[in-house]
Amino acid sequence: MKKDNFKIGKRLIKSRLIVGTGKYKNFKQTAEAVKASGADIVTVAVRRVNILDKKKPVLMDYLDPKKIIYLPNTAGCFTAKDSLRTLRLAREMGGWKLVKLEVLGDKKTLYPNMIETLKATEILVKEGFEVMVYSSDDPIIAKKLEDLGASAIMPLASPIGSGRGIKNKLNLSIIINKIKVPVIVDAGIGTASDAAIAMELGCDGVLINTAIAKATNPILMARSMKHAVIAGRESYLAGRIKLQNFASASSPVKGLI
Repeated sequence: MKKDNFKIGKRLIKSRLIVGTGKYKNFKQTAEAVKASGADIVTVAVRRVNILDKKKPVLMDYLDPKKIIYLPNTAGCFTAKDSLRTLRLAREMGGWKLVKLEVLGDKKTLYPNMIETLKATEILVKEGFEVMVYSSDDPIIAKKLEDLGASAIMPLASPIGSGRGIKNKLNLSIIINKIKVPVIVDAGIGTASDAAIAMELGCDGVLINTAIAKATNPILMARSMKHAVIAGRESYLAGRIKLQNFASASSPVKGLI
């Protein structure tokens, strides 16, 4: 198959699997899982990263930002104001302009607060950020985010860390067909089959953290997610057969002995 790259903002991305860097037992395991996943992009929670205590290890000691794209995100932010401050800090710290916006609605469901998200997206785009936005699976909201200038829409499959897979294929399909910027499923992926289904629906990619980091064998799970994303993408490009209500014999029915 020819190279199947895609663009997020101005960046050409090779791997359609994006992975998180949280919840691993240590940075060594994080780096091993990222390598096994083949991902080009890793998300980093700016509010939780160690930038002050020089006695503790830092992620950059294990994942070279010159070889992999760091995607600062606003995990833990519940207002547009907090998310803006966090991403402006990320830009000052490392010059990052490609960012993931995540404004949460409440601590129990971790569903996005779309009113605050829309507000923050508009401001960040005006400030020159390339914004990948964690979103509800509402097609109207997705289109609004695109109109505001979002570089990618990241609808949840199910609640963050739940591992319940894709719960609303219809809405996801509508979003994929409605907007032109990349659609990347974010949150809820639990198994390799979930990732494959997302790609078969036509998503441009998936973002996975908990399903890999909290697996019994994170390195093996990272590798399986890599293959699942590739398989799902190739299945989508190949074009599935039409659904039928009755059987259709694989062998010819004419000229039987």
